[in-house]
Amino acid sequence: MRLAELSRRSGVSTATIKYYLREGLLPPGRQVNPTTAEYDEGHLRRLRLVRAMIQVGGIPVATVREVLRNVDDYALGRTIRLGAALWALPQVPEPDENDAFVRAAHREVDELLDRLGWSNAKLLTTISPSYRSLVVAVAAFRRLGYEWGFELLASYGRLMHEVAKLDLDFVETHPSEAEKAETAVLGSVLTEPMLQALRRLAQEEESGRRYGFE
Repeated sequence: MRLAELSRRSGVSTATIKYYLREGLLPPGRQVNPTTAEYDEGHLRRLRLVRAMIQVGGIPVATVREVLRNVDDYALGRTIRLGAALWALPQVPEPDENDAFVRAAHREVDELLDRLGWSNAKLLTTISPSYRSLVVAVAAFRRLGYEWGFELLASYGRLMHEVAKLDLDFVETHPSEAEKAETAVLGSVLTEPMLQALRRLAQEEESGRRYGFE
């Protein structure tokens, strides 16, 4: 397809597409003559991913470029490649390792991973922003004096493992490695707000069942 058709099918203006091409967010098309290039379904798919990251996720262009660099790094194994792409997304601030609550949270999260049998996740604790995010959250709970019991945290962990299975089952329905990686990133940008909304709706539903609306 030519640029005009790519614009029509994606709903993205030709000027914006040209900007994404200049910024390296979209791979160049196949040059058919000095002034015209052809684009394919892969360009359309990547363009939709870029728009979702920028418009829905509010992710800066430089960060989008880094995420896509990892998506396209076929030298990495699938787990590290998907992880690196997701880790390039905006994360919570680094935990203060001198904070006593943070040190205690490290111990609690490590024990949680052992209890859940998440040996693969434990291998990645030194590089995973998700691990650090959980440490920050647990430390904040403890610092504020909330009694968030270990067993409750483990129950949430088991539920999240089931969600992860659904996530990867969906990723694996896509044929190419590029589509798998792009779908994983898109899922992080779009599915997390959806899951948050579903959780809140479920809370409203359960609250109504338990307590009514009077």
